[in-house]
Amino acid sequence: MNDKIMIYVMLAAIVLINMIFIVRFVLDFIKHKKETFQEKGSNLFYIILGFITMICATFGVSDYAINTVVYHKTGYVEDRLIPPTLNTECTIPLMFMALIYIQSIECDIITLIVLIIAQMIGSALSPRIVAKLPASTIRWSMGIGLGIAAVLVFLGQINVLATDGNLTALTGWRLAVAAVALFIYGAINNIGIGAYAPTMATIYALGMSPLVAFPIMMSACTVSIAVGSAEFVRLNNYARKPTFWFAIFGSIGVFCAAYLIKSLNVYAIKWIVMVVILFASYSLISKELQSLKKNAA
Repeated sequence: MNDKIMIYVMLAAIVLINMIFIVRFVLDFIKHKKETFQEKGSNLFYIILGFITMICATFGVSDYAINTVVYHKTGYVEDRLIPPTLNTECTIPLMFMALIYIQSIECDIITLIVLIIAQMIGSALSPRIVAKLPASTIRWSMGIGLGIAAVLVFLGQINVLATDGNLTALTGWRLAVAAVALFIYGAINNIGIGAYAPTMATIYALGMSPLVAFPIMMSACTVSIAVGSAEFVRLNNYARKPTFWFAIFGSIGVFCAAYLIKSLNVYAIKWIVMVVILFASYSLISKELQSLKKNAA
């Protein structure tokens, strides 16, 4: 089987795996339509948020980081529901990202398949655990995860992370290291720690071309997140309203970013996002520290 046929098979597999989530979500949405539109936050708010954050995500700026800040500060999504909602709301837009990037950027098909499977397994094993985690544990996880993401963004901005690699394939120990890393990233995705920044850092560190990070990030994430999100829907452990509006307007944002926006200053946006997510990390961790002090008093 040549690479072109394998790419088409992969694209079909991505769509089919995402259909598991789509069918579950549509059936759940129909069943709970009335309750969905009674959730906090206006429809227009989620339409705008979905459109903007998925444009940013298409360029590698974490929608997880942005939306964690938004939901925590507005209170529109309960803290315990933020991690699963970050997954469910981006599932369909992310599928379109993957379909676009796989076809437009050269990446070794075997490398891609191995890393997709590794992250999918990590994601499939963790939703039941996430659903049972207390809100304080989730806040700690998100706070630490956002802090790590901010550091990785900063290191990339000041060129500490190597961005001059030229490999389009991984073999041997490099492939093994990447597979283990993406298995872990698939698992932590489900507690609200986005896989984009860690994946990008790993790809750079292993000597791959920075451009190759995009098809790997998008394709691995779309499969793993679809699997995890389908479980969150089955467990009734997510916010439906943002998931519904992101599916429509987040997807539109992806297509706008991919085909219409040519001059977006991603470098400047990443500095802004870094400051925002650092503040969010500080807010979440300081809140838990204050709670610990009160309990100890």
